[in-house]
This record gives sequence, structure tokens and C-alpha cells, in this order.
Amino acid sequence: MGQSLVKNYLHIVFSTKYRVPIIHSPYEQELHAYLGGICNNLECNPIKIGGYTDHVHILCMLSKKIALMKLLEEVKAHSSKWMKTKDYSLNNFYWQDGYGAFSVNPAQVDRVIAYIENQHEHHRKKDFQHEYRSYLKKYNVEYDERYVWD
Repeated sequence: MGQSLVKNYLHIVFSTKYRVPIIHSPYEQELHAYLGGICNNLECNPIKIGGYTDHVHILCMLSKKIALMKLLEEVKAHSSKWMKTKDYSLNNFYWQDGYGAFSVNPAQVDRVIAYIENQHEHHRKKDFQHEYRSYLKKYNVEYDERYVWD
């Protein structure tokens, strides 16, 4: 086979360090756009980006040219530095060390988009930790509670 054909939808989730609720308007929408720009620059087509005050969700296509770990390293490093330039109140903006990345069935992409679009409403009922544990359970990810949060 002469071609390398790849179509990997990923739902990536990560929080601010210690889940500090620091992502607010007007920077929230700007941050989501900035994250999308980083993904684009790395040829990881962003489909939907959203989140809440303490975390983000990125639905994107993982490029065949980059490892997942490298994508997250670039996204977190550049966006964290960028956020600190927006306002003095964001000088202590940091992302958590870890992340969750889950494959998405192409038939479920619209459902994930709707889920990401509805984050503010969703988090009136459920906090990030509960949401994240639900993902780990849904995808049968084994984890040690002591090392999931930072």
C-alpha cells in the first residue's frame, strides 16, 4: 500500500491545575479559538472546542504526522503562556499535568459536538471530577485515584 490513510477522531479533556476555576469571559472563547489554532498548526483539524471554568474539551482529528503526547505538550505549553499575557489575574494559569484522550466513533461525532457545546449547562449538575470519572468508566480505563488529580 503506497498511501498512509488515517482518520482518528479524538476527544481530549484536561483541566486547569488543581481544577482552579479560572477560565472566564472574555478569555474563555478566545482560549478555545487559540487552542483550535494550535491544533490547526499541527494539522490536527479541530472540530469543536469548549469547556467550563476549570477544564477544556477538544474534539479533533489526530494528524498522522504527530504523536498524541506531542500534540498535548504543544497545546498546553503554548496556550498556558498565551493566557498569562491576557490579564494580570491569569499570571498563575497552569494546566494539569495529565489529560484524557478518547477515540470517537465517526457515527458519534455529532453527539460529542453537542456534548461539548452544552458544557455550561452540563456543569450546573455535575462537577469536572465526576464527569472525568464517568469517561474513565465508560472507556474502561484503569486508574489510581491518587494520581488522577493534581
